[in-house]
Amino acid sequence: MAKLGECFSVIRNGASIRQTDGTGGFPITRIETIADKTINREKFGYAGIYDLAQYRDYILQDGDILMSHINSEKHLGKVALYSKQDDEQIIHGMNLLMLRADTQKVIPEYAKYYFESQKFLRQIGRITKKSVNQASFTVTALKELEIPLASIIVQRDISEKLKKVDWLVSLRKQQLTKLDELVKARFVEMFGDVLLNSMQWPEKTLERMADIVSGITKGRKTTETDLQEVPYMAVSNVKDGYIDWTTVKTILATRQEIEQYRLMPDDILMTEGGDPDKVGRGAIIKVPLKNSIHQNHIFRVRLNEQEILPSFFAEYLRHQKAKRYFLGCAKQTTGIASINMRQLRALPTLVPPLSLQKQFAAFVERVDQQKQTVQQSLEKLELMKKALMQEYFW
Repeated sequence: MAKLGECFSVIRNGASIRQTDGTGGFPITRIETIADKTINREKFGYAGIYDLAQYRDYILQDGDILMSHINSEKHLGKVALYSKQDDEQIIHGMNLLMLRADTQKVIPEYAKYYFESQKFLRQIGRITKKSVNQASFTVTALKELEIPLASIIVQRDISEKLKKVDWLVSLRKQQLTKLDELVKARFVEMFGDVLLNSMQWPEKTLERMADIVSGITKGRKTTETDLQEVPYMAVSNVKDGYIDWTTVKTILATRQEIEQYRLMPDDILMTEGGDPDKVGRGAIIKVPLKNSIHQNHIFRVRLNEQEILPSFFAEYLRHQKAKRYFLGCAKQTTGIASINMRQLRALPTLVPPLSLQKQFAAFVERVDQQKQTVQQSLEKLELMKKALMQEYFW
């Protein structure tokens, strides 16, 4: 084991520059740049800097590691490895630390993987200082943390094995994205531009074709003693176009509440609030867990399938007609948007012929079967990486 301060020639914060959302001058890193653990070049900031003379010491070099050290606690220690493209010049900005490896002791790829390990994140937890809305740690404290140092040959071997798994994970995710894009393309091909209603389909408000209810309120008071613990679908479970089963919480509910809020196959779950571009997101819950119910920040939409099918409506929610409607009527406060029951019921919804919807639903089912195969492969790869990380860095 060796201290980070001994293995990295430079560990420091970035240049203090007031950034804008423009695109003028040289790009500057910011917290959002590494939000997905990669260097996202669409998330750079700018400040109209065209002369790098005073920022020469802050230009990123190939192999530099950026680390979040002031953020919400769950994002502390998040890292991304910088790989230079062509002759780009990127300024290292404030609120991200830059770590430059002494490559005689540690190779950047190996260090990056170690920084993603639970062993390192536990060390981060010990040096973290918490405040009301964010947490942080200092460069001084970081330099005292330790990294296991194998020989450079072993480090390179470990890095190559993990990179190969990462490449396969990335490939599977790309396959899933392409399958989603295939469904979107088929939707437009069959139903036209729904924003303009280019095929002039009939239009109805959602409430004319669906039963819509809100869910159970967590922390409500009840005098009932005969309570049952049941699965509880929260906002975090409802993504744009799919249900995330990673973490399903439970709640104690009465028999009456279970009957009232019980989810059925092909119900649509929709969120009432979130980031402005995500408000009104929804997904089909095809096979609910036994006796599962939903929270009050989720709307349950049960469609009249003699008029509109879940596969069609779920995809309709992902297109601009629905998204612009929700964004236009949503109440926004401090960057969070929300819609109410009345607004959801009034959602203008196109209603193509049922026969055409059935053709689309059959196509979606075939694509979903392919997605399931890819998803299973992805999950196996993610388990493989987790096992390798534990083997190398536990």
